[in-house]
Order: sequence, then C-alpha cells, then structure tokens
Amino acid sequence: VGGEISHSTDPFFQPQIALALQHCHLLNIAHRDLKPENLLFKDNSLDAPVKLCDFGFAKIDQGDLMTPQFTPYYVAPQVLEAQRRHQKEKSGIIPTSPTPYTYNKSCDLWSLGVIIYVMLCGYPPFYSKHHSRTIPKDMRRKIMTGSFEFPEEEWSQISEMAKDVVRKLLKVKPEERLTIEGVLDHPWLNSTEALDNVLPSAQLMMDKAVVAGIQQAHAEQLANMRIQDLKVSLKPLHSVNNPILRKRKLLGTKPKDGVYIHDHENGAEDSNVALEKLRDVIAQCILSQAGENEDEKLNEVMQEAWKYNRECKLLRDTLQSFSWNGRGFTDKVDRLKLAEIVKQVIEEQTMSHESQ
Repeated sequence: VGGEISHSTDPFFQPQIALALQHCHLLNIAHRDLKPENLLFKDNSLDAPVKLCDFGFAKIDQGDLMTPQFTPYYVAPQVLEAQRRHQKEKSGIIPTSPTPYTYNKSCDLWSLGVIIYVMLCGYPPFYSKHHSRTIPKDMRRKIMTGSFEFPEEEWSQISEMAKDVVRKLLKVKPEERLTIEGVLDHPWLNSTEALDNVLPSAQLMMDKAVVAGIQQAHAEQLANMRIQDLKVSLKPLHSVNNPILRKRKLLGTKPKDGVYIHDHENGAEDSNVALEKLRDVIAQCILSQAGENEDEKLNEVMQEAWKYNRECKLLRDTLQSFSWNGRGFTDKVDRLKLAEIVKQVIEEQTMSHESQ
C-alpha cells in the first residue's frame, strides 16, 4: 500500500473487500486463502474497484471442507484443527474417524478479521518472535485460543467500532463469529462520520527492513504450508508397470554413445548378432515408425531373427502358433504378445550362452 491510508471507517476499501467475499459466500464458495496479497486494485485510480483473486483453494461449501489448506498468518482455528487431526490419523496416532472433522466458509471471516487488523496497525494479530519453517507452537496456541491484543501505542487512534469488528471476527467458535452480512451491517462500515486519522500501518510499511523481514518469513512459510505433506514411496523396480520402463526392459536402452544397458534379467551380450536380431523384432512390435509398411517390416526383421535363431525351440513353436510360413505371417499378429515371447527367447538364449 503506497502513501498514507485514511482511517478505515472510510466507506470504500473495507466494504469492497466484504462485498467481494459476500458474493462468494452467496454462491456458497469458501475462498480458503483470503489474505492481502489476494486483494488487488483494478487500476491506479483513487476509486479503483478491489478484485479478489487466487481461487486455487476455493471450494463449494457442502459441509465437507476437510483439507488443511491455508496461509499461516490468516488461518482459522478450525483449519488448524483439521490439519492436526489429519496428521495424527495419517501417522496412526489416532484412528481414522468414520465422521471426519470438517469446517465451513466461516474460516474466510476469520481471515478477514486478520486482514482488517493488519490494515489498521501494520502487523498481524497472531505471530511468533521465534522464526520457524512451520507454525511455531506459541503462534499456533494463540490462534487456537484467539489470544490477541490491541497495544495502546498503535491502537490509541483506532475507533472502538473498528476494534469491535475485529473482536467479533476473531472468535474461535465459528457460530459466534460475524457472518459476512453481519460485517456489512456493522456500524463501523455504515458510519456517516468520516475520520481523518492516519493509520500507523503506512509508516510501518515504509520501513524497508521491516517489510523485507516480513516478506522473507512469509514466503518461507507460504512455500512450506500451502503444500500438504506427502509421504513418497517408490516401488521396487521389478514390480513397476511403467510403459517406458517396460519398453526399456524389452529392448535394452541404447544411449547416444552406443553402449547398451540391459536389465540384469536379460544379461544380453551386445556382440551377439542373434540376440540383436531378436531385439529388432521387439522394437518393430512396440516401436514401429509411422508411415512405414508395418507388416512388411515385421516380416523382414522376423526373417533375419529366424535366420540366426533356427535352433531355438521356443521361437520355432512361437512362429508356428503365429502362422509363420518362413517368409511372413499369414494372419494378423498380436504384436505385444509376440514381443513378450521374443523377450523370453532372448532370456533363454542368454542363459544358454552363459552356461557354455
């Protein structure tokens, strides 16, 4: 915010924020990430309308809001409680409840209370003196108990009506919290008295060191807390059914330097021409090039493979079952099935070579 900000009994900025939120709530949409960064002026004019943005966490409130998504300074107690239970259930500390803990769109009203508090004095009502990459325990405790103050130094010039709105929005119990209609009907936003008090928040914002510190702490917390904890587990390679790995396992991977890397189950020898011809069959089965005559090309590579592997009984039986006449297939070929069997032929041949 640039320049001096007049006292927010001014009937402009606060009502616009509330009206934007009211529009969402009338549509039964919970924004779930309400904060100053998501409130934008349409342009630089003095009477520019305020736009509410970033609906990445927004969701229709059907009484089933459970996901602990939030930005630390503005998070409501109910969302923190959802996070606590989610983590305990995930770690097995407590059993998964048949009736999950839920919260509702009143979490936005708590965030609105925090925003108003920040606008009036320049700092958030809930913070910690201890830097942490997660919400510190003392900050979490203050949020869960709704413990905040109006320090005389910064709040002496703030009206009681403004403080009353903040108090009624920062109620721990959602049912005691102001609704968005209650905010819009509050005398603070409907007063005909225009006060000329200058808020201290603008002066605080002019201190670049203070702003830089706040931005750094906020950015770190934002990066860590907007993303849910995900427990990553990798499958053993032999049990992975990934198309790319499956092709590499069938073919062997040939990097640019020309050196083959084969799966340990194959153990194919690069110098063995017979095995290379079999790999060509597999390649044609699963990696045929667009525009080429696929059937003719398959017949061609199969002839080459058969020429070098005539002694293999498994290959001979396979070709008979696929109606091979020595020059080509007379019936339609199930290419994936053929590739799998040729892979078995490669394994069999490899084992035979190793035993010799």
